[in-house]
Amino acid sequence: MTFRERLRALPAFPRPGLPDLDTEAAPSSPHELFATWMDEAIDAGLLLPHAATLSTADAAGHVHARVLLLKDLTADGWWFASQSTSPKGRDLAANPHAAMTFLWPELGRQVKVTGSAASAGVDASRADFLARSDLSRAVGLVNHQSEPLSSMAEYERAFAEALRAVTADPELVAPDWTAYVLAPTEVEFWQAPDDGPHVRLLYRADADGWTTGLMWP
Repeated sequence: MTFRERLRALPAFPRPGLPDLDTEAAPSSPHELFATWMDEAIDAGLLLPHAATLSTADAAGHVHARVLLLKDLTADGWWFASQSTSPKGRDLAANPHAAMTFLWPELGRQVKVTGSAASAGVDASRADFLARSDLSRAVGLVNHQSEPLSSMAEYERAFAEALRAVTADPELVAPDWTAYVLAPTEVEFWQAPDDGPHVRLLYRADADGWTTGLMWP
């Protein structure tokens, strides 16, 4: 069997038993529907339901993507955090347009949040960093993300030094740590059915709040 044949033989989603998306009963804001879908993903026991692919582009239009964890959902938008000096931070400084994509294959669902990401401010960034475990804070304090690394021993030494620092000072914060908020202009909800076409529901921001509409599968 060729590689292509192996891929095409894989099932897309488990069936039967997928939930549906009642577009007629959809709430007025995408935030509310997303929170409901996240609750259902958590209740279903999905692994890392808060994991998302964050897509960014630099000033030249070169696109980069990575998986990270959603930190919060508020009226302002979808929250995540990183070093402002990281590749994603540099991309956002040059071009704030970004998208977050969530995939819950066990439920046949995905959500795409598109908009602009910006820093939530010094206080929110500090609070996010201090809420992390010592190990996570040490990783953030090392702050050489995506730079060339000569050996794992070099990293282990830097990590051990950072861990000693954050353990000794519970209030120590990495200076470039930033909490970001992705303020959405569009949010798309995608639902696979047990039988029939996919359902795509798009929320689009306007001056009066949100409008909704269906999209062709």
